[in-house]
Amino acid sequence: MSTDDKNRAVAAAILPLVGGAGNITSVAHCMTRLRLGLRDRSLVRDEELKALPAVMGVVEDDTYQIVLGPGTVARVTPEFEALVAEAPAAPAATPSADDLAAQGAAIRAARKARNQTPFKLFLRRIANVFVPLIPALIGCGIIAGLNGLLINLGWLPAVTPALAAIASGFMALIAVFVGFNTAKEFGGTPILGGAVAAIVVFPGVAKVDAFGQTLSPGQGGVLGALGAAVLAVYVEKWCRRWVPESLDVLVTPTLTVLVSGLVTIFGLMFVAGEVSNAIGEFADWLLVHAGAGAGFVLGGLFLPLVMLGLHQALIPIHTTLIEQQGHTVLLPILAMAGAGQVGAAMAVYLKLPRNGSIRRTIKSALPAGFLGVGEPLIYGVSLPLGRPFVTACVGGAFGGGFVGLFSMLGTKVGSTAIGPSGWALFPLLDGDKGLGRTIAVYAGGLLTGYLAGFVATYFWGFGARLLEEFDVDTDTGPETVVAASAGTTPPPGPAPEPGPEPKPAKL
Repeated sequence: MSTDDKNRAVAAAILPLVGGAGNITSVAHCMTRLRLGLRDRSLVRDEELKALPAVMGVVEDDTYQIVLGPGTVARVTPEFEALVAEAPAAPAATPSADDLAAQGAAIRAARKARNQTPFKLFLRRIANVFVPLIPALIGCGIIAGLNGLLINLGWLPAVTPALAAIASGFMALIAVFVGFNTAKEFGGTPILGGAVAAIVVFPGVAKVDAFGQTLSPGQGGVLGALGAAVLAVYVEKWCRRWVPESLDVLVTPTLTVLVSGLVTIFGLMFVAGEVSNAIGEFADWLLVHAGAGAGFVLGGLFLPLVMLGLHQALIPIHTTLIEQQGHTVLLPILAMAGAGQVGAAMAVYLKLPRNGSIRRTIKSALPAGFLGVGEPLIYGVSLPLGRPFVTACVGGAFGGGFVGLFSMLGTKVGSTAIGPSGWALFPLLDGDKGLGRTIAVYAGGLLTGYLAGFVATYFWGFGARLLEEFDVDTDTGPETVVAASAGTTPPPGPAPEPGPEPKPAKL
């Protein structure tokens, strides 16, 4: 089967399990998850969906999120969208309108009470602005790292200026992309948001004085662009309500850009610049004066943020630090959470020697875990088991504390881009004490996270009841499992017919 056929088969397997094309209101994806808007949540067949080999887990948030993993999700999503578009425009089949209405109302009420807080909705919106920018940040960050290596080695001097231009071009205009995405996310015209945000990076602002100082191009960075685009959306919506329809095409865009632009130049750029400087200064102060403790707390809390999908709200902070300092010193610390998860998974593998299904799940998910994709291990292993998720957080805390300690000692470890973690972050590392020492500190943090996560899980991650429940032979029939639990030999019987490879146990 070709790769395209395989991706289409995955999409075709998922579609009926989420209620069919008629139940889909929106389709999008981030780095690892297929995000679906659903008309009726009760039509989703969760257990059958989780049993699909390509599905690593599901997350319920403002959208229904199916974890497929990096690379895979980017290829499956277009196939899924095509299948939805090809389906007849008819509502999904329902067994009973009254029954489904009652079930849907109860589910929506429960989810609304749990998830639809103003703060969470705001964080998700901000994350949705920056998530589409991650591929460009990764690509440009790796090119910047390669260029720095070539410069330090004195190689290819004729090529390095071109690489510098390639790596820096996106970052020089990132405010425009942020403004475009912000207006799109908040319900405005995207190009107007981009036009207003472009003022932030326009060289001509250097001729403008505001608050007793001369503005500089890029002052306020992505935060200024974000604020400018949000303001543009509200001005545009006001114009749509009050400007006569016959004048709308001329008056609305003009007033939107003019009013938002003036407020941006004579207010937002200065304020956002002060906030951006404060973020950079606070990050530096925190790591210099409380690096070990801060690293311990940040590394320990990051896995729960990943589990909830709220880790993406940190993207504006990372982006601001990259704009100011060329790298973010927070990402290498937060990446230690994945190391704790890997160490915990290794301990689970050893603690459950008879559970073949869980051990297969761990073996298949560990490569992704080493590369910084922790969701397969979170949703497939540690979180369903309960206590191993907590001990994985302990491993992340110790790894983060290790990296934070070296920041206190004068060796800062940063990343030139956001997105990857684990071993995949090595090409993006940057620091103030040379690449060799930077890599050594980061590698030491990973090893600390692996070891601490393993030890905490092996010795404190399992109670007697959990071991009794899960340390059983899942590759045989019920008689064998019962006999094994009783310490007896199962009765002889005919050899079983060969069948398909058993799926990982549903934890």
